[in-house]
Amino acid sequence: MDIGLYSIFFVTTVMLIMVPGPSAITVAAQGASNTAPRALVGVLGVASADAIFFLLSATGIASLIVASSVLFNIIKWVGVIYLLYLGITALFSKSGAIRIHEAPVSSSSLKLYRQGLVVQLSNPKALMYFSALLPQFIDPSKPIALQLFVMGITGVVADILVYSVFSHMGAQLAKQRMKAWVVNLINKAAGITLVVTGIRMALLKSTQS
Repeated sequence: MDIGLYSIFFVTTVMLIMVPGPSAITVAAQGASNTAPRALVGVLGVASADAIFFLLSATGIASLIVASSVLFNIIKWVGVIYLLYLGITALFSKSGAIRIHEAPVSSSSLKLYRQGLVVQLSNPKALMYFSALLPQFIDPSKPIALQLFVMGITGVVADILVYSVFSHMGAQLAKQRMKAWVVNLINKAAGITLVVTGIRMALLKSTQS
């Protein structure tokens, strides 16, 4: 794989992951409530979802899903409902999206992993990203399987590194013992972000729509 082409792929992927979204909010909340080391399980859930999207894209299945209105809309509306639920919960519940506790709350590893996995899997934009991105960086004159393997590993590693930073930020936020109104403001901002993301996802259309 050409090093120049790989560098562009790497930077593009990292930049996309660094844009705060539902998954970033989820792992930050896990870091705030469970400490960053435990939140790594949730980070692995997010990375697993992206690995699934990558495999689907690499085998061409993603293009079929994006092209199918029925399949696309099933994925889309599951994601919309889940994100709206998380956002409304953050806005109106006492706990909010990012909970600050006097002592860490230990959620089960399975729950943390499932949260990260479901939030990322319910985002069809990630599926569209990978299905559109991969062909742009494939050199047909070189072994395709090796190129896909390198890009797949790169994507997973980038996920783990960037989302670990988000979980660490959440843990640091909890350590600051911020005043209630500051925490409430952060939760409301997180809730609004989730709701807006859900609405934007609802407006997404497949290529056949």
